[in-house]
Amino acid sequence: MEKDKRLAATARLLEVMNTLRRECPWDREQTFDSLRSNTIEETYELADAITDHNMEGIKEELGDLLLHVVFYSKLGEEEGAFDFGDVANALCDKLVYRHPHVYGDIHANTPDEVLENWEALKLRKKNRKSGTLGGVPRSLPAMVKAYRMGEKAAGAGFDWEKKEDVWDKVREELGEVETEMKSGSKTDLEGEFGDLLFALINACRLYGVDPESALERTNKKFMHRFNYMEEQAAAKGYTLHEMSLDAMEELWQKAKSN
Repeated sequence: MEKDKRLAATARLLEVMNTLRRECPWDREQTFDSLRSNTIEETYELADAITDHNMEGIKEELGDLLLHVVFYSKLGEEEGAFDFGDVANALCDKLVYRHPHVYGDIHANTPDEVLENWEALKLRKKNRKSGTLGGVPRSLPAMVKAYRMGEKAAGAGFDWEKKEDVWDKVREELGEVETEMKSGSKTDLEGEFGDLLFALINACRLYGVDPESALERTNKKFMHRFNYMEEQAAAKGYTLHEMSLDAMEELWQKAKSN
């Protein structure tokens, strides 16, 4: 019964897409290129809902993202390249191929073993001339890209033997930042900060922390506390610009316990 409900909903969605493409002036004008930036925006909105653990929001944003999958599939169908069924079947074939521990005779008892097999199969299937890192999208945000490159390099066996060893690299890069700060070269300093951030992102990976989620959590915490400071200052008739650092620090400490 539940399966029939899902299939009926999918059929309804595809039919709604057909109607919109045929009868809506805005939908008729859309192309792959025109939808691209909206797709990226919808992905970030889904990420926000996931960060907030907002299940209703996740459901809504998944729907918005699914619309884009269906829309692109409709555009592909109109060009005679592929349709939604082709997209779904290609995905199923890929999932079966990359899960030989489920559909074949390969053994993988841990998530790490699954990831190693996954990366090896991806590289073998696509035979990329660009190698192991060739599958990392160029347009990914820098932090996400760094994390994915670390994952792929680790899948190829290029990683620290013990996760604790990464802190030696972090300390090394921090020392190079401090050295470059004294030299006065902005370009070289930027490079050293990049190396430090890359090492910290790898540390996050090794300890099972998503750096993007971790930083966003801190962003929200800082915003909440800073807003509290401004509100408390305003209640006393001040702006933060008019307060001393000591007075702001006092409000900051109150915000931390609020």
